[in-house]
Amino acid sequence: MDKKYYITTTLPYVNAEPHIGFALEIVQADALARLHKEILKEEVVFNFGTDEHGQKIYRRAQEEGRDPQEYCDEYAAKFDALKKALNLSYTNFIRTTDPKHIKATQEFWKLCEKNGDIYKKLYKTKYCIGCELEKTDSELTDGKCPLHLNQKLEIIEEENYFFRFSKYQKPLLEFYEKNPDFVIPAGKFNEIKSFVKEGLQDFSISRLKSKMPWGIDVPGDPTHVMYVWFDALINYISTLGWPKNAKTFKDFWPGVQVAGKDNLRQQTAIWQAMLLSAGLPNSKQVFIHGFITVNGQKISKSLGNTINPIEVAEKYGTDALRYYLLAKINPYDDSDFTFKQFEETYNGELANGLGNLVSRVAKLCENENIKGLNVTPTQDPTLAIGLKEFRFDKVLSNIWDNIKVYDGIISAEEPWKIKDKAKLKERLETYAANILNIAYNLRPFLPETAEKIEKQFKGPKISSAAPLFPRLK
Repeated sequence: MDKKYYITTTLPYVNAEPHIGFALEIVQADALARLHKEILKEEVVFNFGTDEHGQKIYRRAQEEGRDPQEYCDEYAAKFDALKKALNLSYTNFIRTTDPKHIKATQEFWKLCEKNGDIYKKLYKTKYCIGCELEKTDSELTDGKCPLHLNQKLEIIEEENYFFRFSKYQKPLLEFYEKNPDFVIPAGKFNEIKSFVKEGLQDFSISRLKSKMPWGIDVPGDPTHVMYVWFDALINYISTLGWPKNAKTFKDFWPGVQVAGKDNLRQQTAIWQAMLLSAGLPNSKQVFIHGFITVNGQKISKSLGNTINPIEVAEKYGTDALRYYLLAKINPYDDSDFTFKQFEETYNGELANGLGNLVSRVAKLCENENIKGLNVTPTQDPTLAIGLKEFRFDKVLSNIWDNIKVYDGIISAEEPWKIKDKAKLKERLETYAANILNIAYNLRPFLPETAEKIEKQFKGPKISSAAPLFPRLK
């Protein structure tokens, strides 16, 4: 494979169990990874993992009377369990407590320091533990972080190391100008450009080890540990073996990043400035997705509105959940999740739509002893184009339009009334070939379903089978 493709999600904090909002991000990334591997035949590195340092995690471990590493090990395993539950194809699972990541992060720090972008100063700031971010008054709502209204802001006053973010206003704007598709959707790109144009403030990148010991040691200063955001962002290249594995890094970097809108600043400005400081290439592209909401509210453990994706997949099936996340959640904007709509979609589009068409054609072919087909599938022309814009919903809508068309053709032609055996065989093989094309184009989205259909229709004889999606009562 000459062409190579690298995609990564953000790393979720291990301070809570996986919820359906993060399942959205990892399934979106998986669809892109599968497209490039199975349809475009590229060599793919797909990165996922866990963010395990910082005050939020340290405090949670303390509250439970546990060692922070033991706590992280338990929760990292829960996120890795998503691989089976959601049928994910990620190749790398990185943890920010991995020794290789720690060494890479310290090497990255040294490069930024050598470039004159790390310095020490005394400062006082308002700090949101929930975001693990400093907050200015303009970012607050009634004196509180709008993303964590139930949490009190803390006042930090200490000597920290700072990153010279202000130095990179012009370089970032020049980079954005040269790469007009760097951030998708365009609205989010405009948002970050406006943020950078307003001026950048240097930010703290360390914490006193005596107050918060759970982090990576600052090179040359054992009294400080690195700020969690500085540490975590470097996973995107440490997972590729940087700095030791120069070949893999060169082959796959820069890559595509998938991130939620609450990560806009970190992924598209802070991380890019850090890369410039270290003398490394910027990311290739960042896709910023919206949130899944429940009853119009962002998913939050404190609100009690979390939905466990593993439980949903176990009840309805992995591909049913994957379909809903990719087809019915707007990739650019927030979308509300309800089980009522989920079940309506399941019955209407999976059981009655795709499932009914496959069962119908398979039974007709079985009755006529039609042999399995060995045909070259045809790629839907909207597939790569639609996913280039991260419009998973539009691509799947187009595939389901084709399902309706094929269903309509069968109803209109009424093959069960055709008496000419040769003509009937020709029509049934055409239907079967269309089914196989659908399965081929579904590979990135519903891999298990696509595989079942291909086995059923490739033979040795086409036969009927259990429903792909048993109808819900």
